Amino acid sequence: MTARTWEYEGYDPADERLRESLCTLGNGCFATRGALPECAADDVHYPGTYAAGCYNRLTSVVAGRPVENEDMVNLPNWLPLRLRRPSGAWLTPDTAPVLTHRQTLKLDAGLLERVTRYGLDDGRVLLLRQQRLVHMADPHLAALRTEFTVEGDPTELEVEAALDGGVTNSGVQRYRGLEGRHLTHVHTDTAVPGTVWLRCRTRTSDIRIGMAARLTCDAPVTETHEHPRAVQRVRLVLEPGRTVAVDKTVALHTSRDPAISDPLQAAVDRVSVAPGFETLLESHLTSWGQLWRRAEIDVPGEAGAILRLHLFHVLQTLSPHTADLDVGVPARGLHGEAYRGHVFWDELFVLPYLNLHFPEVSRALLHYRHRRLDRARAAARALGRRGALYPWQSGSDGREETQRLHLNPRSGRWLPDHTHLQHHVGSAIAYNVWQYCEASGDAEFLHTKGAEILLQIARFWADSATWDESLRRHRIRGVVGPDEYHEAYPDAEQPGLDDNAYTNVTAAWVLARTLDVLRDLPEPRRRELVERAELDEDEPANWEEVSRTLHVPFHDHLISQFEGYGELAELDWDGYRKRYDDIRRLDRILEAEGDSVNRYKASKQADVLMLGYLFSPDELRGIFRRLGYQLEEETWRRTVDHYLARTSHGSTLSGLVHGWILARARRSEAWLFCQEALRGDVADLQGGTTGEGIHLGAMAGTLDLVQRGLTGLETREGALWLDPVPLPELSSYGFSLQYQGHWGVRLRLESGRLEIAVPPPGGLPIDVRLPDRTVCVGPGETSRLLLADGRA
Repeated sequence: MTARTWEYEGYDPADERLRESLCTLGNGCFATRGALPECAADDVHYPGTYAAGCYNRLTSVVAGRPVENEDMVNLPNWLPLRLRRPSGAWLTPDTAPVLTHRQTLKLDAGLLERVTRYGLDDGRVLLLRQQRLVHMADPHLAALRTEFTVEGDPTELEVEAALDGGVTNSGVQRYRGLEGRHLTHVHTDTAVPGTVWLRCRTRTSDIRIGMAARLTCDAPVTETHEHPRAVQRVRLVLEPGRTVAVDKTVALHTSRDPAISDPLQAAVDRVSVAPGFETLLESHLTSWGQLWRRAEIDVPGEAGAILRLHLFHVLQTLSPHTADLDVGVPARGLHGEAYRGHVFWDELFVLPYLNLHFPEVSRALLHYRHRRLDRARAAARALGRRGALYPWQSGSDGREETQRLHLNPRSGRWLPDHTHLQHHVGSAIAYNVWQYCEASGDAEFLHTKGAEILLQIARFWADSATWDESLRRHRIRGVVGPDEYHEAYPDAEQPGLDDNAYTNVTAAWVLARTLDVLRDLPEPRRRELVERAELDEDEPANWEEVSRTLHVPFHDHLISQFEGYGELAELDWDGYRKRYDDIRRLDRILEAEGDSVNRYKASKQADVLMLGYLFSPDELRGIFRRLGYQLEEETWRRTVDHYLARTSHGSTLSGLVHGWILARARRSEAWLFCQEALRGDVADLQGGTTGEGIHLGAMAGTLDLVQRGLTGLETREGALWLDPVPLPELSSYGFSLQYQGHWGVRLRLESGRLEIAVPPPGGLPIDVRLPDRTVCVGPGETSRLLLADGRA
């Protein structure tokens, strides 16, 4: 592989699901997994196509009770293109001799290339070369070019292309006992010779889907309709050394698309005027070139190659086309069916990167949250509270989509799932509103929709806090923190924990920031907001008090994950590591043994330490001072060491957060965790999960680690703050960003020097604040700064 390609050599069925996920192609509107077109869905292969925001809700019977789940729908499969000798068996890598096989994902081009040599009878060899794209200029088009070359004697070949509406959601093994038939009313027909169509709809959400395919080659094309497939066939005569090409061009529309009437007619119309493959490829390459210019990152070596792959998948899931849609950040991208395509808090790790490259996409993703503000307020009212309670898992309409039962594959038992108590998702949304506005300078959004979101989240936290006279502090009870292992106290009848430190500290931050916004609003707008929200006169004063008096528990001179954490038992970590090859999912191991992780000082991923990810050391100390605590450097060091030794890293986000924290603390082991974050998906460190969909938050987070973590970059108070971190393993890197109207601001760190270049023309100079000085860099200027000991 190189920094601009990602390659797989040879065919290995065991690796196919992983390759399919990492070779997914998309454009922000829809994506298709990198499955081989001649292979149907089975235990090895899983072709899947997913449109952003396209969900459907079904009811299954689980453990004797009805359970409702909403899933991102696997749409009709447009890929099928298979081949055989006349009257022979269809050729697939699983049934025919494969002499050589190579897949190359061309990152710069957004192109998946596949070359396979099949051995035929009588010593003949069939060379199959395919190029696939999901168009980045026209987000409703995809294309597949297949080139056939025979070695040896002339050969006849039958080629069959299809649109397949008989697909289900069956890409995740542990979900296969659940209802997965989301499509209904599948119909196919021929539009004009050479072009077929398929239409269907989702069973409950009633989203209409239209798909049309045009097959082009130098031979007659015939069409048949074999429910639920539209089939096109062509017979080729291959002469040795002469390459014959077959092009399949596909258009996809759903009734959620803007500016259309009927999705089927839109698909037929679009494919009928779509140009040929070469012309499509040209405009596709132009669009990808524009994306790479805006998001370019220059990091040497293997780390740089993986970062470029991560950036590629972020851009495919959340491109500028996403700005036109009503969608959130799917935790597993548009790459598979894990987590059912739901939206969690992963935007916390994604938006900080997008803010400085594609702020229009960040704004659209925050609009997704604002449109669901009323639903969040209804969820808060259902608990008897004011404000807005956003769901831990969100889908189409903003209701809570978290499953109430989950399967432990080790024990085979369905268990209660209490992760819907992770109310801290509201703080993540508020944090993203604030960060977006600081980076973009978008005062209009902050003063309107942003202020409305902040106010209602702050109101929820203030109303959730109860006064404890014995502590003389406010408390937030009955929640679950980011760790996720701990959902209840040992042997408790009810789920939930009291005073999760991360939850309380971020709640205090939200309250303080919301008060800042209220104070800084133009008076006419402030009056509108107060009237619309029916804000009581005494509420801001209450928020001020709560923001200064929320309880943060401590034990042994370090921050407790939650009240009572210090009383939990210690786990025999060495013993469990010896007994099991992988203890990342320690919760499943203990439950299968009849035990509970709730009894132990053990974390799945960063919880308290997430505070060190969100806030710089100075900012975190300031938040604790506001709360009336002195967060000494030694206290934070002890806190980091304590949880570092007691975390199983059962999430791809864990290595990312720990690497970020240790880099900020300038500790030598930072690179080990940074490497784990980089390799999380490409090496499938979570044991098979990448084949079910990439981990978008971890991918974007590694990019942001270079962008903000290693540079110490913060956007606040109208300036860029920089405090570079020395990381010997990554001492040279550069990237460009967009900051408050300046496009293509270039930062580069190399050999103890920091270079900042602001492109011309016009605009105000950028204030760059370093630990010991402030420099002003105007349009057309480049500032070169010497660094000493990693600090400017």
